[in-house]
Amino acid sequence: MTSNEKTQKSFAYKLGIGIIIFSLSLWLIPIITPFTPIPTKVKAGIIPGSIIVAEIMFWLGALLVGKEVANKFKSYLNPKKWREKGDTQKNED
Repeated sequence: MTSNEKTQKSFAYKLGIGIIIFSLSLWLIPIITPFTPIPTKVKAGIIPGSIIVAEIMFWLGALLVGKEVANKFKSYLNPKKWREKGDTQKNED
């Protein structure tokens, strides 16, 4: 692999990570929107729209970084995994 190909790959990887992080920030919009003084009809469009855009952005980033990285990242966000890690450490002691 030449250095130019390696640079392009690392740029695509960094771009994919950036897109995934941005998609996570889009998930804050449905949480914040109900507390804004925007009309209800507009809120009803903003909330599902932001969820759809966030999902599209996540999967676009996942395509750029690769399947393994995306699955690892999703496992970090799974609340079921949070307790398992603590329980295994407790049982090992």
